[in-house]
Amino acid sequence: MKLNYFIQILMISLALAGAFIFDSCQSISGSGKPKFVNDSMVANFDYFTYKGNDDFYNDNPLPGDDYYYNPILPGWYSDPSVCTNGKDYFLVTSTFSYFPGVPIFHSTDMLNWKQIGNVLNRPEQLPLEGQRVTRGIFAPAISYNPHNETYYMITTNMKGGNFLVKTQDPFGDWSDPIWLPDVHGIDPSLFFDDNGKAYIVNNDEPDGGSTYEGHRAIRGIEYDVENDKTIGESIMLVNGGVDLSEKPIWIEGPHMYKFNGSYYLMCAEGGTSVNHREVIFKSDSPFGKYTPWNKNPILTQKHLNPNRELPITCAGHADIIQKDNGQWWSVFLACRPIDNKFENLGRETFMMPIRWSQEGFPYMTKDDELVPRIIRMEGVKRDSSITFGNFEKNDDFNAAELGMEWLTIRGNAEGLYNLKENPGFLSLKCADVTSNELKVPAFVGRRLQHHKFESTTKMYFTPGFETESAGMVLMKNELHQYLLVVEKVNNQVVVSVKMLTDTAVEVINSEAIHAEDEPVLLKITSNGTEFSFYYAQDNNEWKLLADKVDASYLSTARAGGFTGTTIGMYASGKKFEFNQ
Repeated sequence: MKLNYFIQILMISLALAGAFIFDSCQSISGSGKPKFVNDSMVANFDYFTYKGNDDFYNDNPLPGDDYYYNPILPGWYSDPSVCTNGKDYFLVTSTFSYFPGVPIFHSTDMLNWKQIGNVLNRPEQLPLEGQRVTRGIFAPAISYNPHNETYYMITTNMKGGNFLVKTQDPFGDWSDPIWLPDVHGIDPSLFFDDNGKAYIVNNDEPDGGSTYEGHRAIRGIEYDVENDKTIGESIMLVNGGVDLSEKPIWIEGPHMYKFNGSYYLMCAEGGTSVNHREVIFKSDSPFGKYTPWNKNPILTQKHLNPNRELPITCAGHADIIQKDNGQWWSVFLACRPIDNKFENLGRETFMMPIRWSQEGFPYMTKDDELVPRIIRMEGVKRDSSITFGNFEKNDDFNAAELGMEWLTIRGNAEGLYNLKENPGFLSLKCADVTSNELKVPAFVGRRLQHHKFESTTKMYFTPGFETESAGMVLMKNELHQYLLVVEKVNNQVVVSVKMLTDTAVEVINSEAIHAEDEPVLLKITSNGTEFSFYYAQDNNEWKLLADKVDASYLSTARAGGFTGTTIGMYASGKKFEFNQ
């Protein structure tokens, strides 16, 4: 009898305790704090801010409302391609091993661009497993076929080969991949002739194979629009580049056009670094013979004084288009290095008008002309959707889905982040994955778009084990990262700044904090050449944790690769491991 009475008292006590815990969680959530998930450790981010503050924009205000800044898409929006249906313009860029793939921007005037989605937004369109950050999707090319009123995006996935997707509504979803087993190499592009025929041009091996490092060719093959497959054999259109005797390297990024009855083949040459340039060829038929213009290149900055002020480098990989008012414009990639030494922004999308030579060739620059940083587009006015200059972007995570600027790596990170469990918070699970593995980590990030910036977040996270950490990360690739994280070390909660290398995680500085159900504010700033890392707690006063941290460590000059740097939120339940 006494035992039964004791069991009843125990059950009542447990029930009251459970009700108290549930009510407490509801109260915490209602007071602006997240509910904590019981099945695993989770970091809850209340907001994320990003603010650019580059000197050039502060010192050089636009002279009128029909001017814009180059780059028109700052940050690593590389390999731009553009098309039009006659009234709407659509632009896409590379995303490599980030998900979703291939952002698509829309404009009605070529000046004011707005992202309307991502072409590859489903896992079945974008297999990226096991690929390094700088692999994945290379050089997407977008085209419009007026004969069937269909848009096509053709590209290379370095894991599976070349493929295309299509749609009649670029504001909606695109088809599953249509793989092109007879198109090899990289950088395919579709051209639709006015007679209804279609052709794919791409980078590949020359006939007989390469004879020197970087020796490539541009090849062409007919495409059957009705049956979505290639026809016949691939034919070499250009061997090596403009002048094979000079052993040109890495001819790629081809686009075919037809002007006044002639066919033009425009390509990048010289590799995507400082020797990058755009060249053009002309023919009477799609399959050649293609003759180079004797005043090539039509765009480059490679020969200019490297000590020039505010240099723009690596210009090339262009696409051109005619506006409805008859004007011709180009989009292309280029870089903005600091003091001509390094940059963390990657290859960005620039835009400038096209001129035509007396011989009938389009060109962007000649002689020692600079790519302009400020350009006027007459007859058009900027609106509130501008994508260039200094701007601030804040996300309070009140939406049901992530905004279009956010990226994950190698997949959609399904199950690793959540916006619904704690409304108003982005919840990241401490997954059994670290950011240096070729897997899908619990990471949600965005592009760096300015040399000088400030980024902050507010995080609720109490690590339960010394394997767990969460916070902010600056990521160039798997082996070049800076982390600002909360973790447990020697049974004490600390906030740390770390540098990730190919062999170790080096702690730059670390300080003890109290983190039981209390938020930690994190901040990263940059002056272009150096990063600073801060944290705050009770009184929200920022404490400097690490200053003058070398930003060049995340640059292409140091780390290589084709992307710029991303900044975002990260969580892991695993210690870093290295194969030494």
